Amino acid sequence: MDKHGLAKFLRGKREQVGPADVGLPEGRRRRTPGLRREEVAQLAYISVDHYTRLEQARGRHPSRRVLDGIARALRLSDQERAHLFHLAGEREESRSPEPVREVRPSTLRLVDRLTDAAAIVVDDTCRVLAWNPLAAALFEDFSALAGQERNVIRRYFLHPDPERRHYGMGSSERFVVTAVSYLRVAVTRYPDSRELKSLIEELLAGSADFARLWNSQRFHIERHLHQTVRHPRAGQIELDFDVLTVPDQEQQVAIFTAEPGSPAYESLQFLKVIGAEQVAAEA
Repeated sequence: MDKHGLAKFLRGKREQVGPADVGLPEGRRRRTPGLRREEVAQLAYISVDHYTRLEQARGRHPSRRVLDGIARALRLSDQERAHLFHLAGEREESRSPEPVREVRPSTLRLVDRLTDAAAIVVDDTCRVLAWNPLAAALFEDFSALAGQERNVIRRYFLHPDPERRHYGMGSSERFVVTAVSYLRVAVTRYPDSRELKSLIEELLAGSADFARLWNSQRFHIERHLHQTVRHPRAGQIELDFDVLTVPDQEQQVAIFTAEPGSPAYESLQFLKVIGAEQVAAEA
């Protein structure tokens, strides 16, 4: 049980949930953002003292029932719930010893139909499982990479060409914190995965930036971002970045879009032409 990591996580999530989010009145004289400790305890059906001790890193090991209650009270996502259990020293049952790598046909059709957006499908380890031509033109030709190299986190921190590291995103803190948070979830779900352990060891040894972020225990998953990508041929592109979860697969669909008629949209249209030219040249 990571008492201090658990305390920090609980405080951070409590401050992000407003009374209106859980059907409580706003009231007056709220000194801090989010819910009060006693409100979380009430919603979780546990004592205020028990919850307070957990937030102060003084609590005893919480039961699964307590963790379930806290997860409901704080409106945690599946990924955040898995992280909560991990910090508390509880192990959630994995569906399989390794991440699911097969992408459903319906998901593949969705990605293929997004012709004006760059879309990729990744698992919890951030390995790219599927992509459309525009994503390949925006980032890189994933088909040219071996399976274990086809990983967003690895390429972001350890790309062999320093000019291509960070995928042209610079030091995008919110993006990379989200990606590393998914990796933390994967450690919880697949604790016996040798591939995952090897990936984390490689990242810790090869990137001081990753080691700093990993050891900080920061956990925050963004579902929507405004992301700047600097492409070697198309220049700087301002894109919206949304993440959709594929139910029961522990997979995410990341979609990069731009408003029609905007300069960024025109850049994506230019990249569509580049992608088509590359396909024709390889045929």
